[in-house]
Amino acid sequence: MLRTLAFRTSAATALVLAVALLPLAVCAPGGTPGDSATSGPTSTSYEDLVALFKDWRDFEKPVLVDGVYDYTASAMAAQHLELAGYQARLAAIDSSGWPIAQQVDHHVVQTEMNGLDFYHRVSRPWARNPAFYISIFSAESDVPAHEGPVIHGWIDTWTYDYPLDPESAAELASRIGAIPVVLAQARGNLVENAADLWRMGIGAFEGQSAALGRLAERVAGTSADLDAAIQEAIVASDEFAVWLEAELPSKNGTSGVGADNYDWYMKNVHLVPYTWRDQLTMMRRELARSVASLKLEEHRNRELPEQERIASAEDYDLLFNEAVTEYMEFLDGDDVYTVREYDDFALRERIGRFSPAEGLRGFFSEVSYRDPLTMRTHGHHWFDLAMMENEPHASEIRRVPLLYNIWDSRAEGMATGMEEWMMHAGLFDGSPQSRELIWILVAQRAARAIGGLMMHGNEWTIQEAVDFAAEWTPRGYMPADSSTVWGEQHFYLTQPGYGTSYLVGKQMIEQLMAERAFQLGDEFTLERFMDELHGTGLIPMSLISWELTGEKPEILAGEMQ
Repeated sequence: MLRTLAFRTSAATALVLAVALLPLAVCAPGGTPGDSATSGPTSTSYEDLVALFKDWRDFEKPVLVDGVYDYTASAMAAQHLELAGYQARLAAIDSSGWPIAQQVDHHVVQTEMNGLDFYHRVSRPWARNPAFYISIFSAESDVPAHEGPVIHGWIDTWTYDYPLDPESAAELASRIGAIPVVLAQARGNLVENAADLWRMGIGAFEGQSAALGRLAERVAGTSADLDAAIQEAIVASDEFAVWLEAELPSKNGTSGVGADNYDWYMKNVHLVPYTWRDQLTMMRRELARSVASLKLEEHRNRELPEQERIASAEDYDLLFNEAVTEYMEFLDGDDVYTVREYDDFALRERIGRFSPAEGLRGFFSEVSYRDPLTMRTHGHHWFDLAMMENEPHASEIRRVPLLYNIWDSRAEGMATGMEEWMMHAGLFDGSPQSRELIWILVAQRAARAIGGLMMHGNEWTIQEAVDFAAEWTPRGYMPADSSTVWGEQHFYLTQPGYGTSYLVGKQMIEQLMAERAFQLGDEFTLERFMDELHGTGLIPMSLISWELTGEKPEILAGEMQ
């Protein structure tokens, strides 16, 4: 059947994978080697799973000590030991007789627990990654949660209403006031030798200091306690950056997790059926496909004048708003998916504002300033977030953002896929040169993904990954000294699998689309498929595939151990 063809690796690849992951084959689901976790199921109640999920989410946060989460070595060792108890509780719940949607929820909880286990055994951000201790986030992410590992106790300053009322000012002063204590603890926790992660932490804390400075200007005079807390946090951030720089010469170790650990993480946490080697092959193919397609588009459009960038604030506001209108009319009028009443607002609210520049503005602006419609397709992220807010999922487990960026194959795969899919569906038929921009987007995603893979394979440094991504991004839109390329490669180094999730997730959605078309025959429509996809929530694509097709992918059935 099509399912078998979709997820079964070749015999040679399967043999390599089996050998590489052989030590893991003795692991009980979510357990430790040689430990069956429980003597047998003791519950068949879905309500017990929901109760466990709530307990688990409380446990996942480290212990609070004097208002600061405890990431010290002893606290983390204790948490890792206690994790086995939660895994045992999960293993004692037999979900085999439940409806598929509830079995999916069981897998969601298991993958989250596997994620914490990976944190403790391998990635250990509290001991390896200085940027883990960043607390200030000034802008909303376009995905369900922060991208990459984030310390508990983070502060989303964008969630406050300004000017601050007295209660909010007091709360913010208290939370920001904890930053010096957090950074004092971090100096004792950061004991591992990951040179690139250490190096990138310096700039991260310079960035936090600058963000705090902007906040200080915004709230100046609101509260003396808040003013003082911000200034103390700025000093602590600056001193922490100086400390990182002083310690940098002693750091010479690799920062990637290694290919074998990457494979385990993909299979057991993100439920992606492709190994490090598989994904490298896929990304190289995507890079070649996109660059070749770009050259063919350029040939077809060779007589057309060059696309001009938007040059004024007036044109920016006009053209970006027109792009939102055109895109929403296309989605609705061409029966792409059922447009909801809040989608237009969700997308229009994020069009931003004009930024004057003589040179490059940044990669994505270079695309959007030539045709704002291109990146409105990627704005599907905002549809997802609006859906989570306005139409909470029926499952309590899916109403909240999943931990460890487990949603990346769905969230990033969907947003990235919409760019090319809408091009194929006819969105840019009236603007042939905008098709060139879509292929540039694909090429950039593939080039940066290759960099991320090579860093995690410990074959490239971050400098080499940056240089490659910059060199292979067409038209010089992302130079090697840009904040975009450095920020992205740093992020992908902290979060294994995220750099490839844009195109790997897109491929998994395309595979599911093919399977549903095969199952439904003449009853298949794009709108039906998209509505089904949205109805499952933001969970890994392998779980969505199981829920929509009724057929359990091999990665969930244990055939890829």
